[in-house]
Amino acid sequence: MATDRRMARVAESIRREVSQMLLNGIKDDRVGTGMVSVTDVDVSGDLQHAKIFVSIYGDETAKAETMAGLKSATGYVRSELGQRIRLRRTPEVIFIEDRSLERGDQVLNLINRLSQERKDEEI
Repeated sequence: MATDRRMARVAESIRREVSQMLLNGIKDDRVGTGMVSVTDVDVSGDLQHAKIFVSIYGDETAKAETMAGLKSATGYVRSELGQRIRLRRTPEVIFIEDRSLERGDQVLNLINRLSQERKDEEI
């Protein structure tokens, strides 16, 4: 149970620090192409790996450029995390695009459309 709390604490620290880096730390112009936010961080049980889930607002080109910029910035992000968060070993970082908000939006649009179609049929 204590390790679960520690993993959650480390994940939250990583989320907070990477969010700060996205605002004013990562100099790669590609990262600014789409609006980026950290949606979740998944840290392995041994704290050796951190999956950072990001939501990117923009078209497919902007999303691809932003992901390329984030992937090229992983070394910088990892070294910054090493300085900002005191851990025995800084975890390897991998960025993963989180499309759950997009999927949720599509589902809501579909529900709204079905609801409107039913109302139109009643009239």
